[in-house]
Amino acid sequence: MKMKELLLEIGTEEIPAGFIPQALMDLEALAKKGLEASRIDFNGIKTLGTPRRLVLVIESVSEKQRDEETKKIGPSKQAALDVKGNPTKAVIGFAKSQSVPVESLTLIQTEKGEYVCAVKKEPGKETPEILSSLLPKILLSIPFQKSMRWAEVPIRFVRPIHWILALFGGEVVPFEMGNIRSGNVTFGHRFMHSGPIPVKDFQSYLQKTREASVIVNPVERKKRIDDEMIREGAKVSGKILKDEELLNEVNFLVEYPVALCGAFDNKFLSLPREILIHSMKEHQRYFPVVDDHGVLLPHFVCISNINPKNREVVVKGNEKVLKARLSDAAFFFEDDLKTPLEKRLEQLKKVVFQAKLGTSYEKVMRFKQLALWITERIDPKLRESVERASLLCKTDLVTGMVGEFPKLQGIVGREYARLSKERPAVAEAIYEHYLPGFAGDRLPSGPIGDIVSIADKMDTIAGCFGVGLLPTGTADPFGLRRQVLGIIRIILEKKYSISLRGLIEESEKQLKEKMERPVEQVKEEVLDFFRVRYQNFLQDKGYPFDVIEAVISNSFDELLDIQHRIDALRTAREWKDFGSIVIGFKRAMNILKGSTSGRESNPSLFSEPVEKNLYQSFLKAKEKIAPLLNQRDHEAVLLEMTQLKRPIDDFFDGVMVMVEEEAIRNNRLALLDEVGKLFLRIADFSKLT
Repeated sequence: MKMKELLLEIGTEEIPAGFIPQALMDLEALAKKGLEASRIDFNGIKTLGTPRRLVLVIESVSEKQRDEETKKIGPSKQAALDVKGNPTKAVIGFAKSQSVPVESLTLIQTEKGEYVCAVKKEPGKETPEILSSLLPKILLSIPFQKSMRWAEVPIRFVRPIHWILALFGGEVVPFEMGNIRSGNVTFGHRFMHSGPIPVKDFQSYLQKTREASVIVNPVERKKRIDDEMIREGAKVSGKILKDEELLNEVNFLVEYPVALCGAFDNKFLSLPREILIHSMKEHQRYFPVVDDHGVLLPHFVCISNINPKNREVVVKGNEKVLKARLSDAAFFFEDDLKTPLEKRLEQLKKVVFQAKLGTSYEKVMRFKQLALWITERIDPKLRESVERASLLCKTDLVTGMVGEFPKLQGIVGREYARLSKERPAVAEAIYEHYLPGFAGDRLPSGPIGDIVSIADKMDTIAGCFGVGLLPTGTADPFGLRRQVLGIIRIILEKKYSISLRGLIEESEKQLKEKMERPVEQVKEEVLDFFRVRYQNFLQDKGYPFDVIEAVISNSFDELLDIQHRIDALRTAREWKDFGSIVIGFKRAMNILKGSTSGRESNPSLFSEPVEKNLYQSFLKAKEKIAPLLNQRDHEAVLLEMTQLKRPIDDFFDGVMVMVEEEAIRNNRLALLDEVGKLFLRIADFSKLT
């Protein structure tokens, strides 16, 4: 079947830079799904975009739908024909319901015998006919974070639509979105080109948009930005401080990037490095320039969306804006240093953390106690430093610098603590207690930061659950999922032996005056919240679901121990005899279902050699396993358990458990119960598939 190119572009007002990458992925996924559902063959799909346009191009699209054949089973052969072989009312009614002649019906063989079948063939429609309804559905289905209405237009989209280009094989695909009809024209750069640009295919589209000062391909645009910045940095014997996040953002702020290098007064280099970088990056989207040793130079590079006629004027304008921003930062910095961090602690009483959970001061006092509880279990020698870091870590919230630059919280606290001659580990913990801030973020570098981070996060989690601020499927305003994952990562990667139950209970103790829900209920809900996040965390790493479930359904408290058991079980299930052990455990558990046996077995009641052998093997394994469990050598424990394979098999082959004699029956059940509990020290093997 003949294939043609499909080109779709929707032109809009400027779309927020952060929306565009996800929108392009969604556009591609929706197009694939729509074409597949419409029985249209295609290949070579990709998306491109700028702040003012989202583009979909598919290299080859079938010019016609695939034909579809459907089969509908009707009455059986016996019910379809009477004794003379004529159609019955049943089969006539069936043919009518399927809108086919009776004579077109066929017989097919099924598992139940021969049945009447109606075969219907639906010829494929022409692709342009389908695209006219499919393309607007695809565009309007893009799930933007926010969408809007404008004028009297009856649709919602991320920004007002200005034009739509839709071509299939060079011909316009006609449709409307709001008050805009599709056509064969695009538009160039808002300020550097005016008027519509006729397009016939993707190659002409790329050529003409480039001539109209638009680089549509984000990959090409990003490389151009990179190359231009390298060139500008070299002019002042420097290089650009790498920042992939900022580079990706700027890439979707411009259609025709031009790099410009500016300068600022040397005196601003006396500001802490992070404050200087943040002032350039967050508000102005400027790239700092450094020397070969990474030392900041009094220069920056900005990316313009136009090629200015007078570059010097534009550079001067950007320098003026940055000077004002850095002057503000310098003022706040100097003013803040007049008041040491420890004297700002009282000011936190005026900062509300959450209406039901009180002020930031109350929060600090709570998680300080929780941090000290954790310290006793990790390293009591850190007590003084942990207490100091806990008391100071939120004090920068009431500084002028954080008031002006909220994203600098923690960073400002660390810098001010260093200047106040706090111990380096305490100063670093003030910043690092916010870590990890997102999935994949780095962890605190030392135990003080680890402890304060866990305590702060746990206070928020338990507090929110305690007053009913639970996350939903669509809302998690306090980032509880992220904070739980942060605690999980710190505990596992730093190998801390901490009881989750104990951690939650201690946090609830500090929150007792704020709790509005039953303490035990909150504890179990929080523990389950951790369990689900931990399960998802391991599945994302490729751990088998049944192995995770076998361990965490059995017990869930100390994460490090749980992780050791899961790792050991994942390894052991590949052993030659391990499957037989699992089968034996499941068989024992099935027999024990409904049994009330909780007593120990009585050796004097064993009459058969196989039950005596299983009992002796069990005692030997139990004795060997006890120290191994204390050492957390769970692989060795599982290896010992495999030694029970033959005794368990012989037991089930040699005796009947559910005999009539009650004493013998109960004694055999008690033995199986003891063996089962030994296995349950590691996991519930019945969950393994």
